[in-house]
Amino acid sequence: MIVVVTGTDTGVGKTIATAALARRAAASGSVVVVKPVQTGVGPASDEVADAEVVHRLTGCAVQELTCLEDPLAPDTAARLRDVRIPSVSEHADRVRVLAESHDTVLVEGSGGVLVRLDTEGGTILDLAAEVGAEAVVVTSAGLGTLNHSELTVAALRARGLEPTGLVIGSWPSAPGLAETCNLHDLPRVTGVPLLATIPAGAGGLSREEFARQSPTWFA
Repeated sequence: MIVVVTGTDTGVGKTIATAALARRAAASGSVVVVKPVQTGVGPASDEVADAEVVHRLTGCAVQELTCLEDPLAPDTAARLRDVRIPSVSEHADRVRVLAESHDTVLVEGSGGVLVRLDTEGGTILDLAAEVGAEAVVVTSAGLGTLNHSELTVAALRARGLEPTGLVIGSWPSAPGLAETCNLHDLPRVTGVPLLATIPAGAGGLSREEFARQSPTWFA
């Protein structure tokens, strides 16, 4: 099974959500997490790559296919440095190979569903469609999330992909009125079930605590 984890925006908690999904899938089979394109982790950066975060939290196998120095959209980062990066079709081929030897391949996108992963205009949406993946949408909890989530779900459905579920990537310890309402409104307005609600700060847990707590985040 191939699952693409995409988001309504950057910074909504895709990496921690991917780790939680990987930990859950690992309970019933072999898992590998793939990051097709990672940006913003050059020699001068203090940022930790998403794949490293997932491995630290879960111990699952991870693969980072392309790394770019500047913290920009992948195609922009590649053009800025005048470097060639693999096309979405090339990434799709590698994902298919991994699917032959793993029960679950989780593919974490970059930013939102229409962010370009290559310099030919290919997106994570194109990758999901090409490999026939399931799709999980990670969204935020606060104001604006209903619109962003509906737009993302609509983009997936326009390509014939029905999302498996939504994940709230960072649930505040003291939710306000908007967050509380959105918890119920997200599945209502999108028609997509809420799979999990991940507490803010979960990325700071130890591997042992992540393994212990993460099952409780799923509906």
